Amino acid sequence: MEIRIENLEQLPQAVTQFIEAMDDRTVYAFRGEMGAGKTTFITELCRQLGVDDVANSPTFAIVNEYRSDTTAELIYHFDFYRIEDLEEAIEIGTEDYFDSGALCLLEWAERVEDLLPGDTVDVFITVNDDESRTIKFD
Repeated sequence: MEIRIENLEQLPQAVTQFIEAMDDRTVYAFRGEMGAGKTTFITELCRQLGVDDVANSPTFAIVNEYRSDTTAELIYHFDFYRIEDLEEAIEIGTEDYFDSGALCLLEWAERVEDLLPGDTVDVFITVNDDESRTIKFD
């Protein structure tokens, strides 16, 4: 599927489309260059899933835990940008999070590629020449 976001005002509608296309897979790896909008997209996604306390990217904490106020489901938001190696990711229990059945939203997943489940959904965010964004995923 492909979703184009012309400007920030279209973000809520784009995220709604994304949610409608989600299936029962729980690990979503958001991929894109620095500044592509991964955190912005995930923040809106969490908001629409009923999370009221979304702060920002968990760059220093590596993982933030949220709970949906509408469904009571857990949502984990990872930012692996500062992970030094796979061992560090293993030590914080990354695989346990992935196996938990909770929704896991990952930034910089390429740093833990070998730990990703086989059914991980790759979500590519591309910055277009006109500064719009294109979201692609299967």
